[in-house]
Amino acid sequence: MIDDLIKKNRSCRRFDETHAVTLQTLKELIDLGRLSASGANLQPLKYVLSCDPAKNAEIFSCLGWAAYLKDWPGPAPGERPAAYIVILTDTEISRDAGCDHGIAAQSILLGARDRELAGCMLGSIQRDKLKKVLDIADRFQILLVVAIGKPVETAVIETVRADGSVYYWRDAAGVHHVPKRSLDDIIVAQHGS
Repeated sequence: MIDDLIKKNRSCRRFDETHAVTLQTLKELIDLGRLSASGANLQPLKYVLSCDPAKNAEIFSCLGWAAYLKDWPGPAPGERPAAYIVILTDTEISRDAGCDHGIAAQSILLGARDRELAGCMLGSIQRDKLKKVLDIADRFQILLVVAIGKPVETAVIETVRADGSVYYWRDAAGVHHVPKRSLDDIIVAQHGS
């Protein structure tokens, strides 16, 4: 089951914006992040949740989408996320969240996929602007934004091409292709039987 969730968990960038995602669903998803591993068990992560269309529009204006797709400015109206989870670190608990936010975000996205939703981790963020939009106190540092919604795009895993390019791309039908290195290409050494 976890294998299938991971294989289906591609970054989704086009959603059915009319399919509502409730605050309760967002709380269930961040609860998965809360229960995930945390360096030294410090648990410095905090969250801002939004499923309000007006607030979502403000959040959207602070984000960059799909750097490899140079001619695509991001999801069009109607295909934008129905919800966002903004992952913060509380610097009064720890100045460095380490990889906690990556672990939490992956747990959140796997939980979203299990609920027939999809998402995208976004690190291209106008952080100062977003802090103002969400009235986030200075003690919090914005780490990631996770977009959540009902997917309207198909993503497939491809083998990295002979030229070694890892750039994702879309075909004429709008299918999102994600090249992955082969298992043999990423194993540097093997010891044992």
